[in-house]
Parts: sequence; structure tokens; C-alpha cells
Amino acid sequence: MKKLSLLLLCALAATPVFGQAKRPLAVSDLYSLREVRDPQRSPDGKWVAYAVARAIKDTDKNDADVWMVSWDGQQQIQVTSTPEGESSPRWSPDDKYLAFVSSRQGAKDGQIWLLNRAGGEAVKLTDVKGGVSDYAWSPDGKRFVMVVQERDPRDADDDKDNKEGTPPKTPKPIVVDRYYFKRDIAGYLRNEKTHLYLFDIEAKKAEVLTPGTFNEQSPAWSPDGRQIAFIRRHGEGDVDKAPNSDLFVIDARAGAEPKRLTTSIADEAGRLAWSPDGKSIAYVVGDEPKFSAYDQNKLAVIPAAGGEPRLLTVALDRPVRSPFWMPDGTVVFNVVDDRSETLARVAVAGGEVRKLITGRRVVSSASPGPDGSFAVLASIPTEVPEIHALENGTLRRLTHQNDTWIKDVLLGTTDEFASTSKDGTEVHGLITRPASRQPGERHATLLRIHGGPNGQDANAFNFERELFAANGYVVVAVNYRGSNGRGSAYQKAIFADWGNKEVVDLLGAMDYVQKLDYVDPNRLGIGGWSYGGILTNYTIATDGRFRAAVSGAGSSNQITMYGTDQYINQYELEIGPPWKAQDLWIKISYPFFHADRIRTPTLFMGGERDFNVPIIGGEQMYQALRSLGVDTQLVIYPNQFHGITVPSYKADRLERYVAWYDKYLKKPASPATTR
Repeated sequence: MKKLSLLLLCALAATPVFGQAKRPLAVSDLYSLREVRDPQRSPDGKWVAYAVARAIKDTDKNDADVWMVSWDGQQQIQVTSTPEGESSPRWSPDDKYLAFVSSRQGAKDGQIWLLNRAGGEAVKLTDVKGGVSDYAWSPDGKRFVMVVQERDPRDADDDKDNKEGTPPKTPKPIVVDRYYFKRDIAGYLRNEKTHLYLFDIEAKKAEVLTPGTFNEQSPAWSPDGRQIAFIRRHGEGDVDKAPNSDLFVIDARAGAEPKRLTTSIADEAGRLAWSPDGKSIAYVVGDEPKFSAYDQNKLAVIPAAGGEPRLLTVALDRPVRSPFWMPDGTVVFNVVDDRSETLARVAVAGGEVRKLITGRRVVSSASPGPDGSFAVLASIPTEVPEIHALENGTLRRLTHQNDTWIKDVLLGTTDEFASTSKDGTEVHGLITRPASRQPGERHATLLRIHGGPNGQDANAFNFERELFAANGYVVVAVNYRGSNGRGSAYQKAIFADWGNKEVVDLLGAMDYVQKLDYVDPNRLGIGGWSYGGILTNYTIATDGRFRAAVSGAGSSNQITMYGTDQYINQYELEIGPPWKAQDLWIKISYPFFHADRIRTPTLFMGGERDFNVPIIGGEQMYQALRSLGVDTQLVIYPNQFHGITVPSYKADRLERYVAWYDKYLKKPASPATTR
């Protein structure tokens, strides 16, 4: 009777008082997930425009539409609904128009469309070759400044040769003569240039603002509309070999000469923000070029007329981005801080950095309003990112794009933890436990490693983590040395020493996790994508505790990455060319040269057209383990780049993850001691 009563109590505890019991997250929920992006608050503060991206199962394509939500959250309006997709909504200064970028109705690449809020259909404004990748309204609402990628002049006749209705001709040979000649998605690079254009809305006329041999991005209008600030990638001699990104300003008229404001060897980057009086510009600046993979951006301000820049966040020791200049003379920006992300404020005169909101969450993509409050994206591990109003340190939910499906899903429990590596380094991470866990039950546990390495696992919703937890796994996410959010020294600790301290940290975290009473230390798996896949290879070649591994878009024989991926500048500056640093290249390639130490069954995966971490990295390790008789498999996704984008391929990847781990880690759960 006591056993029966206990079972009855457990059943009652697992069943909601009202309605149907929640279900575990499934791979098919990918098609229900709505990714909310790019909130843009209207100039009058009454509305927020944003984009919603989703995967369409029937067409096996991705779609994005523009939506609006009222500031009180009471009205939700879908603005566009075409299958081609729309993104980057931007309000006109007078609130009368909403612009967006789309390739709808056969438009060549992404073009700017304009929607009159009084009613009517959207009208295509631009028709520029290469499409529009970024744009901004002029303060008077009469012009746009646009970022346009111009094609190599040698390809000018391609459109004539391949007119609509005529069979495509045999592709021309690809002639490469650049030092930096490959980039993921873009493919082989030749003489393509990214320039700024001015577009007159009434005349529907575009003219180039920054012609020449360099590349420009991140345009920002001065408050009076007379000038535009931008970032230029330039240099003397071969720009590809010694690139430098600096801040420039230019009069907003064709034929004007730009003026260079910054002259440091560090890279200026990101969103530029003019002061309300037009006298200063806020921006972020990174580190010297050799530390490009471990940049920790700092906030800086410089006079718009020229002068010495001032750093405002030297004492913060955390990466910052996306500054906004506020009417009260302060600058607001995003700051990444140890498994969280938030907004912070600092006075232009200097002083203490103050967070606008605290807590274990990720707050990003801020858009300010006239009242000093912000529209932001906010998320915690159990809430999909949605738009919120951030007012006086408090979040108020505005959108509910994911409420319908997520309310029926049983999510895991995510907590923070800290471990100590064998060299004494304190390492922070997250651990997610299955919602289905029963008292005394030990679970198979997965170490899932983030990429970058300059990134972090954070307190936000993570579909992959939740899927593993729904399938009965404990999931461990570790912010190893090289991750951001813990200071510049922590990031740079792995400089020219890949696969060493990161592995020490990952194994130290697992030493801690394996002692938890709900973890089965005999059923451990490991895996990751990109640098997470690379670290998977390093770790299984170092330690034999893992019974299953998944290495996605990874590499091990790093020598073969030289000249085949997009990181030539990093290799030259951080490691040195192979003919000068042969021993170091072999050292950081130890998973390949010591593949005979690997006993872990490993699934290798990647995109066929990946120029970020080419599929050769997975092919070589697959071949090595196959030669050694270790159970292995190689999965290649056709026509995919570093990020898998085709919906059915994304679902397939997740299904293969779970199946591979299940094959080696699933067995009756072992008993545990209940705390």
C-alpha cells in the first residue's frame, strides 16, 4: 500500500490540475519556432516594428515577415506575408513610412521597399546590382544611405549573357589573384567591393558616395543630415595582408572626400552613434590585429571634427557593442557578462558603468524611444526570445510569437555552476536537467561545446539543449578559456595554444559534474559545432571517458586549413606560416597525428560548401578513425555552408545527434543517492 500511494502521488504531481499534461520538446518543434529579430521602435515611440523568421516544412525553405506591435502590447499586426521574405524594418523620421529589405516579386537580390502606413501595397524603391545589405534614413526622410556590394567588373557581362529565358552559359573560370580569397557563403573572392550609396527617394536615383578600392560599412547620419560616419577597411599595399578598419566621416553628397578620424592599428567596428549635438561619435574598438580572434571591444568617443579618442570602458573588462547616445549625455550599450548579457550606461565624461537591468538573462538588440526607454529582445532558459519594453529597470513583455506552441512543452531546468581546473582556473558553465527526472535516477550526460571560441553559453533559451534534455540527457555547457564574458585575459589565454587550456577546463568541469547525484559517470557524451567540433576532437584525443562524440564542422589537421578556409590573417599573425612554425602547427594538430589514441565512436558532420571550416576537416578524421577500426560515420549536407540553413537538414542534424548518442549511451538508468 505504501508503494501504491507513492506511485499515485508521483502521478498526481506530474499531471496539471487543469488541461492536458505537457509534452517533451521534439525535433518537429523547429517548424513551430518563431525567431523574433531586429526590433525597431518608431520615432513617436508608439510602435515597434520587427521581423519574424520561421522554417516552412512544406517548401523546405525559410521565410521572414515584418510585424508591428504597439507599445502597450495590445495590438499585433503582420505587415508582410510573401514567401520571398522581408527583413530590416526601418521607420521614416516622420513615422509615415516603414521601409524593409526584400527580394519579393523577382527583385534582384535584396532591395528596399516602402510601405505607406496610411494603407496600400509596398512599393519597390531600389534596383541596385548586388542588393542592399544595410541602410539608414536621412534625418529629413528624403534619402537613404545604403551599403551595396559591387560585383567584380570582370563579371559585368554575365547578366547580358544570361538573360531571362535563355539557357545559362557554361560558367567562366574563376581567376583568383587576392591574398584573402575565400569566405563562407560568398565563396571565392575577387575584386568585389562594398561601398556606400546615396538614394534619392523622390527621384528613385542611386549614386555612389564612396567609390574606390576599399570597403565601407556601418553608415550613420549626423543629426543635421549633412555628414555620414562609416567604417572603412583599408590599408597600404596589399589591403588583404594588412587590413585596418577605421572610422571616417564624409559630406552627404557625391564627390565628397572622406576624412579619417581614427588612426590606431586596432579595428573600429559595429554601430556608430552621433551625439545629439553632432559634435562627437561613439563607437567600439577592438584589440591589435594579432588578437582578432579574441577581441574584447571597448567603448570609445571621438570628436566628429577630428581629435583624440577617449575610451569609456577601460575598467569594465567586458566586451561591449551597439552604442546609443542618449539625450541626457550618456551612452547606452550592450555588455556581455559571464553567462548573461544586458544594457549598461556610462557618462561621456567618464565614470562608473551602470547596468540598466540585472539578472540571469540575455537582453539584446535594443532600440531606444523618445521617452528614454527601450524595445529589446529578452530571453531566459525557459523563455524563447521575445520583444520586451525595458522601462526603469523593468521588463514588460510585448510580443507573444511563440506562446501557442511553447505552452504545451515541458522544458528542463537550467542552473549555473562553477568548477576548478587542474591548474586552479575557475570556470563557469550551465547545466540543464531533464524535466522527466525521477528521484534517485542517474542520467546519461552530454558535454556540448560552444563555438567561437570568442562566444559564451548564456542564460537564454537554447533549442538544442532543451531537445537533449527532453530525450533524457543532462546537458553541460562550459565557458572554457577563450570564451568571452570573463575578461580579456581569460579570452586571450589560448592564444597560439589551441586545444590545451580549453580541454583542461572542459575536463575539469566534467570532473565536477560526474560527482553530481543525478549524473551517470559511465554514460558520457561530447559534441559541438565549429570550434565546438574542433574541441571535441581535441578532447577525445586527450581523454577516454566519453562513450560517444559528435564533431560538427570541425578540424584536427590544422595544417590543411591553411589556404583552404577563411582565416589566413589569423594564421599568419597568431601561429605564423607553416614553413616558419612547423612544430607549432603539428602541436595544434595533435588530434590527427594522435588519432590512434581515440576510442570514442564519433559522428562527423559538415556542409559541403563550408569555407569557414571546410568539410576536409571532418573527412580526414573520419578516414583516420575508419582506418583505425573505430566506429564512425560522416554526414555531408549538400550545398550547405558553415551554418546549416535548409529546414529539413537542420531537423536531420538534430535527429542524428540524438540517434548517435542514444546508440551508445542509452541503457536502464542506474540508481542514485537522493539528496
